[in-house]
Amino acid sequence: MQKLVEGVHRFHAETFRHQRELFARLAMGQNPQALFITCSDSRINPNLITHTDPGELFIVRNVGNIIPPYGACQGGEDAAIEYALEVLGIEDIIVCGHTGCGAMQGLLEPGRIEPLPSVRRWLQHASATQRIVERLYSHLQGESRLTLTAEENVLVQLENLRTHPSVAVGLAAGRLKLHAWMYKIATGQVFAYDAHRGQYVDLAEANTSPVSVPPRADRSVNDSRAVEAEAACPSTLA
Repeated sequence: MQKLVEGVHRFHAETFRHQRELFARLAMGQNPQALFITCSDSRINPNLITHTDPGELFIVRNVGNIIPPYGACQGGEDAAIEYALEVLGIEDIIVCGHTGCGAMQGLLEPGRIEPLPSVRRWLQHASATQRIVERLYSHLQGESRLTLTAEENVLVQLENLRTHPSVAVGLAAGRLKLHAWMYKIATGQVFAYDAHRGQYVDLAEANTSPVSVPPRADRSVNDSRAVEAEAACPSTLA
């Protein structure tokens, strides 16, 4: 705790003093560039990863970067999404997962979270992720399976995101864009889902057009070649 207190003092004496004009502008209001939804994991720092200043990201964090379908949970996610789109006018939403995610490990090994009833209930909003991995990627093990689970979960949460009225309106109007990212802790790389390739690629190489991922049921029936390709080469992060 002492380190945190000392950090506050250093912030005020050094950082704040040198960026007084920035904070004066922020005191008048905010105009963030994107809604950034990510995990509560202490190793993830959205502003550090994106090299953004205070006021440039509207951030939602929770265990597993999960977005419950609209009306399924009376949590803060609904309110944050609605406020970001309807009040702040944000036009880009990023859902960012990460490697080594403990929440995804809990999905794969339910025994780990058996003593954690609140975590168990929360992870029910990622049950589709669990089923996808069990049915399509049973051949994967270890770290590859965990990373693949985190990747799939980001796409599942994007589908949940589309059930929110503000998101549905923004997408229908063509003013809102959704982005699926994965952060690799060991290397500091960020990978984005490239809808044209059907896989995650280094952000520098990704097509930055909006993510358009058909529902998983549709993909398995109408785009079996894409599913087979993913099963053969599911991740560029492993």
